[in-house]
This record gives sequence, structure tokens and C-alpha cells, in this order.
Amino acid sequence: MKRPRPLDDKVDFIQSAKSLPSDVEVENLFSASKYLSLINTIKTPLKELSYEERLLRKAEMYQLYMKEIPIPSKRGSLVPCYSWTELGKSLKIIYRQPLHFLTNILLKQWDQVKIGTRDEDQPLDEIIHPIKAEATIWLIEEVHRLNTSHHHLARLWKADPLHQTYIDSIIPKIYAKSP
Repeated sequence: MKRPRPLDDKVDFIQSAKSLPSDVEVENLFSASKYLSLINTIKTPLKELSYEERLLRKAEMYQLYMKEIPIPSKRGSLVPCYSWTELGKSLKIIYRQPLHFLTNILLKQWDQVKIGTRDEDQPLDEIIHPIKAEATIWLIEEVHRLNTSHHHLARLWKADPLHQTYIDSIIPKIYAKSP
């Protein structure tokens, strides 16, 4: 069973052949075919790519990694929350893993649609049971992790210059070994 990675682990995909990770590290991060796909993605130096190509490559790496993060199987903690985004932040802390870019956007939108209703000031955990709310987030998260096209992500990121605010730092560092 895969274990979720801590939020504070970051990834730095290194481009030099000397600094590629060991076989054990590769096996832990990606299956061989996904790893080879990733290596092919990062072969071209960034300087030679256009902004759109760099964004597409970044989205592909992001989506490949997000697919590898397992959805927590043991869940259902009662997390009191005032809003969807607050619940999302709490889940990131409890389960020590990021939420997908699209999930973060959706949670923000769900909070915005509540504005102007008679329940606007009522906490989310009084409107919907916290366990149902958490299950909803993980269901949506699974859909986003497994079914999102990196091309779609790149288009969204290109249209929104502040897209980084909705991307959790997620990628564990692959440290270069000294020769």
C-alpha cells in the first residue's frame, strides 16, 4: 500500500544525466514507463522551449505526479469547518498531502456560490455533515488526479497568471548523489 507523501517534501526534477535518481528512488516515485515518459519530457533544455511548451511540460509533470499520490483509504475524521476551502486546508494538514489544482479551484467556487444566500454566515459543518463533506472532497480529488489532461491544465494556467496560488507544493525532491 502506498503511503501519502508529506507536504513539506518538495521535488526538484533535475535535468542532467549525472544527477538522475537511483533505481530504488525511481521505483518509489513512478513506474518505469511513467519515469521514462518524464525523462523524455525533460530532455529538452528549458531555454529552448517557448512559454507555452514550458507550461505544458510543467503541467505534464504535475499531473504525472498527482496520479501517483494515493487517496487516503482511512478517513472520516470529524473536521469542524466554516468553509470548503478551510476544510480543504485541514485535510491537507491531517493527511499530509496536497489537493489537486482543480480541487482547490472548485472549493473556492463552492464558497463563492454560498455568498448571498440566507445560509451565508452559517458554518459548512452545520449545513452538511463533516464526514460527507470530506468524502465529497476526496471523491472530487480522485477524479481530478486520475482524469485531468495536462493539456487542459496548461490552458488554464496560461489563462490565469495567478494559477500558482492554487497549486500546493507537492513534488518531493530528487537529490543528486555525489559522484
